[in-house]
Amino acid sequence: MPDSGSPTSAHVDVIIVGAGLSGIGAAWRLQDQCPGRTYAILEQRDAIGGTWDLFRYPGIRSDSDMHTLGYGFRPWTDAKAIADGPSIRKYVNDTAREAGIREHIRFGHTVTRAEWNSDSATWTVTAMHDGAPVRMTSAFLMMCSGYYRYDKGYRPAFPGEDRFEGLFIHPQHWPEDLDWTGKRVVVIGSGATAVTIVPEMAKTADKVTMLQRSPTYVVSRPAEDAVANALRKVLPSSWAYGLIRWRNVLLQKYFYHQARTQPKRVRRYLTDRAQKALGPDYPVDPHFTPEYDPWDQRLCLIPDGDLFRSIKSGKADVVTDHIETITEAGVELKSGRTLDADIIVTATGLDLLFLGGAEIVVDGEAVNPADQLIYRSAMLSNVPNLFFVFGYVNASWTLRADLISDYACRLINYMADEGHDIALPAFDGDPAEGRPWLDFTSGYVQRALDRFPKQGADGPWLYHQNYTRDLRETKFAPMDDGVLQYSRAREHAKTP
Repeated sequence: MPDSGSPTSAHVDVIIVGAGLSGIGAAWRLQDQCPGRTYAILEQRDAIGGTWDLFRYPGIRSDSDMHTLGYGFRPWTDAKAIADGPSIRKYVNDTAREAGIREHIRFGHTVTRAEWNSDSATWTVTAMHDGAPVRMTSAFLMMCSGYYRYDKGYRPAFPGEDRFEGLFIHPQHWPEDLDWTGKRVVVIGSGATAVTIVPEMAKTADKVTMLQRSPTYVVSRPAEDAVANALRKVLPSSWAYGLIRWRNVLLQKYFYHQARTQPKRVRRYLTDRAQKALGPDYPVDPHFTPEYDPWDQRLCLIPDGDLFRSIKSGKADVVTDHIETITEAGVELKSGRTLDADIIVTATGLDLLFLGGAEIVVDGEAVNPADQLIYRSAMLSNVPNLFFVFGYVNASWTLRADLISDYACRLINYMADEGHDIALPAFDGDPAEGRPWLDFTSGYVQRALDRFPKQGADGPWLYHQNYTRDLRETKFAPMDDGVLQYSRAREHAKTP
């Protein structure tokens, strides 16, 4: 890869915010497709990896297969397709190291403000570093800061919790030295985090109870992809990876389509599989039979049925009930039942945050993301030269992240060829008429809808959950679609 600029310069062509899976992927694309462009990555933490470095709770793993969660340009070659957090963190770090990306990262820089100036066609980005503001400028801004708050998760208050004599833990802040051997553990929640923690803690705990107000659809999948592992023995790794990646993309698309068009059939399929795994006498209804349809919320993936096996062994159980109060010794439920606990894990979700919570200002006017529409799933209406990454909820995050990075590079190159400084997705309608950006009933999404942009009724303002459609409409999108308005910096325009 060619050198793409020094991270110590005050001005670069592109500032990337975030050194997680998306940010490292964006930097790789930039180096590959826009050689000679300078860039810097501003990362609020002191390590590469984003989510996969932040979360250290027991059993942390992907809830998507690594053949689609991995980068399109760097094959995933480990045997496990459902990978643990340390393996994913290593994969991202190795990608950055091999491409020379790490030297472009400024660690410990928390971006708080980005201000656009049309006179100079530049972004001025302010980041806090060691308690002091640091400013950099760039022509383009790529926000790869994830979708949730890193400093705290969503943690509702529970009545009586101050009385509890044990330990309360949120998975986002897991103590490194925690020993739960022989302890009684209650995990509050039923999402991907809860179904990951329960079987891992159950290996050495006295008993682990997953306490849920309402159930989630849980589907088991082999941790290792036998077909992928076999193909790698007879084909070059890039060929095998590409074939499995597309197989999984199409299977994901097919299953999602079936869930949306034949929800009763898919519901029966999922609950029947759970019943088969847990045995004929287990009460799948109510514990694994949600009231909502499949993919109204994200399905929970468990590798090799580990959660089901923990339940069958008696080391773990599931209780579907509501909390009346927290007591000194555990949890009292509205049904009157009590759950004794030494440790309570609040796997209650994330607090979603758009653009990392940074303030966005365009020519002196503050931008409220909720008043904007999403353009080609990559930009905001009436905000120039800014790209943001938000992945799929019904497929792997990286599939869309890579499409957005590719689109950004195409646009940057097009503007250079045509002599443009500014690209503005122009929208002159009423954004209040837009639809929610996600048609998803999960609590963490519903709590945050008023902080996120909307999607429009048609055209490039739609926000799809369809990779093959996005591949066609984003990767091959015309740069002169009549929506993007191009111009020169005002100070350039004044030059005779």
